[in-house]
Amino acid sequence: MTETIETRIDDIVKKNDVVLFMKGSPLFPQCGFSSRAVAILQHLNVEFDSVDVLQDQEIRQGIKSYSDWPTIPQLYVKGEFVGGSDIMMEMYESGELAGHMKEKGVATTA
Repeated sequence: MTETIETRIDDIVKKNDVVLFMKGSPLFPQCGFSSRAVAILQHLNVEFDSVDVLQDQEIRQGIKSYSDWPTIPQLYVKGEFVGGSDIMMEMYESGELAGHMKEKGVATTA
């Protein structure tokens, strides 16, 4: 049985407490928005996994359908779509993102 792209994405989202679908990797982000998203998560001392959409065209297109959100990066926390870079920035600046992570029981590194 072949796994659909939606099933693959769903598995990734559900398997990781915090996952960022991004362009590039946390060490080498390939766009400014992905870089900002990584920086926000690092400031929150949140452990997160990442998926480089540039390495997999199916995931790059599939994640947009999965979330019904047109842009990348995309942040998922405990299986729930949070948003992209701009939403992450707004939530970070207001303290809402840190509160959301705590409320969901996300582990921090500090």
